[in-house]
Amino acid sequence: MSAERPILPPVRLHSEAELARDALAAPLFVRAVKLARWAGPDTRVGAGGELVEAHLPAAAEHLGLPADEEGAAYASEAWRLAVDTGLLDVTDPEEGELPDGAGGSEEAEAEGTVTAGENLALITSGSPQDILSIWLDGLDAVHADATAPVLDDFADLVGEDGSIDFDALDWDPEAEAEFLDGVLGNLYLLTLADNGAGDGPVPLPALAASMIVPDDMGEPTDDILEQVSEAMMRLDDQFRLLEPIGIVAYQPVDEALMVEEGEPVDASAAGADEEDVTRYGMVKLTPLGLYGVRARMLEAGVDAPAVGDLADKGADTLLDGIAHYPEAAARAEIQLWLAGRGSQGAVAAAAELLAAARGTDEGAPLRRLHCQQALALAGAEAEPAVRAVLGDQELGGLARVWLAEHGASDVPPPPEAMIFWLAIDTIAAQLDADGELDELQGLVEGLSAQHSGFFDEVWRVDHPATADVLEAMGRLHSDKKAAKEARKAAFKARSRAGG
Repeated sequence: MSAERPILPPVRLHSEAELARDALAAPLFVRAVKLARWAGPDTRVGAGGELVEAHLPAAAEHLGLPADEEGAAYASEAWRLAVDTGLLDVTDPEEGELPDGAGGSEEAEAEGTVTAGENLALITSGSPQDILSIWLDGLDAVHADATAPVLDDFADLVGEDGSIDFDALDWDPEAEAEFLDGVLGNLYLLTLADNGAGDGPVPLPALAASMIVPDDMGEPTDDILEQVSEAMMRLDDQFRLLEPIGIVAYQPVDEALMVEEGEPVDASAAGADEEDVTRYGMVKLTPLGLYGVRARMLEAGVDAPAVGDLADKGADTLLDGIAHYPEAAARAEIQLWLAGRGSQGAVAAAAELLAAARGTDEGAPLRRLHCQQALALAGAEAEPAVRAVLGDQELGGLARVWLAEHGASDVPPPPEAMIFWLAIDTIAAQLDADGELDELQGLVEGLSAQHSGFFDEVWRVDHPATADVLEAMGRLHSDKKAAKEARKAAFKARSRAGG
């Protein structure tokens, strides 16, 4: 069976030590740690664990923020993160207990106290994994804030009995979270596009459109454009909240574009002038953001591979796992795998790779192709293991290619049957790899031209993919006569195999 193609390409993450340093430097995380260390036995919190209003000016001052509403809001946000990430533990007051200094006033409300949480000590003494675990809890908390409803007038939602009419919010928490996760997933995929060449900032209109505009739609309708504009403004608010936790670098929408408060931006205008597109918002995942989004996807059960995942696995898992990796990612994964087997030596590693490359299943040709690439990285020390398979029908051809490339002497010439078998196997691997059409066509024409009467002989090759390869050669060969010969040979091969 051919290896299953991953939904997402593998991501090359920074080291955990680098990511942990990035997490500790995220502005919101920095503030949360500062407030956790600032809090003392006299610090009071409300019923929800929030810092009481009387302490907000001092908290803002400690953070170097202005003593105004904005400073208080930033301080309150950092305090909530400290509580949500276990940097602080909130102690609820016993029922009816009043805080010190309340003077027995009937209007005084009971307040709780805080103590340092277990996670606060880990900020200085914990491992990178500890730091990242705490940061991920913070990301979850900020994500929840970003998908919370926007309350323009909270009073309108409170009924006569004091209850809140959540239906009037027109808010579906699961749908909101799913939409933001979808946006972050698209941003993740765009970042990994073209082997990481797509890691520049993405225009906010394009990101919103990727979630709204159907793939098969030509010119977007006015209704769709309005939906994109509304999504843009919601995402603008959300990315402003997400940036301080370090997940994205964000350039907000230029407020001058909004003619009136609450009026959606004209999304269609974003593509009109490339020089002005940045005014509509630009967003980019940071290295820490790649790590965080991938962690959320893994938790949701999404297959989101990372380079290094296979470094401690067997050679069979390695060759199957990198089957459809981009070339650079496959090379990096192989190098990490070989480095992990340094103690075994190149000969043992090469022998394990060659053993894993055997097989007649659909994915075997691609395994052998990647085995050949891995052996090239293993170096000349692998020669004894390669020479040991010279007589193997499946591996003898690639062994001879490897030895020739390394300038080895005394390489026995391959039997004609092995030459044809290797040609079929090579093309089968490239077909499975979905390579560039021009390269594949060049391979097909080059291999068939190397041997006179190629199509008269190749149909007899005892390879599971012979007929399929010959049919593909008939489609790809630019010479009409050769293409016809390939189709005839494919028919003979199927007849020979009883198919």
